[in-house]
Amino acid sequence: MRGLHGKRVMITGAAGGIGLATAERFYAEGARLLLCDLRPAAETDLASRFSSERMRYVQADVATQAGLDLADAAMAEDGGIDVLINNAGITRDKSALKLTAEDWDKVIAVNLTAVFRLSQIAAKHMKNQGRGGSILSAASVVAHYGNFGQANYVATKAGVIGLTKTLARELGRAKIRVNAVAPGFIDTEMARKVPEANLAALCERTPLGRLGLPEEIAAAYAFLASDDGAFVTGTCLNVDGGLVM
Repeated sequence: MRGLHGKRVMITGAAGGIGLATAERFYAEGARLLLCDLRPAAETDLASRFSSERMRYVQADVATQAGLDLADAAMAEDGGIDVLINNAGITRDKSALKLTAEDWDKVIAVNLTAVFRLSQIAAKHMKNQGRGGSILSAASVVAHYGNFGQANYVATKAGVIGLTKTLARELGRAKIRVNAVAPGFIDTEMARKVPEANLAALCERTPLGRLGLPEEIAAAYAFLASDDGAFVTGTCLNVDGGLVM
């Protein structure tokens, strides 16, 4: 993709699944990575995959003020930020009448509040730099149609889409583009915990007849962050094999 070489890219939830695939794609495009995750053991694995000259690991929980401060400091130490990818997310699935206040608050904190707070921090760095940037966030196709047992998760992903559109309006004059990607059902560790019969049913509902690959979500992020996506802002790109259609 044009214009990604040398870009400073922060990815949250970078130690596995879509986050890791996204890190690998941006690294292949020549970007400099700030990889953020909760797990201390992830640093060793990531160090084996990426050169220390173009990758730094930030162990941080961006749902906490301490984690946000670490992310902010890492951006400053790297001279700023060009691309932020809000990929970190969790689920705590239960039917709505069984959801506890803790189940609700934790998912909101990680999947929505952290997205806003980190986007706010990155946008300030981008605005101070004076050359704009790109903020990308993980939505989900379930935000478009709801999903049984996921009232908390769906609410966050619908919130991400609304937040994306608002930030795009507010930050456009500063040359900061803000977009979201809504994956369908993707072949990740989370998906592999779903019973085989349920996975088969999901594939049956998907016009392309299969699960998506993490690399296909990474490709969408790469396009939206690159110069090839320079006139795209305020959109939510569905990468779902036609499921929502």
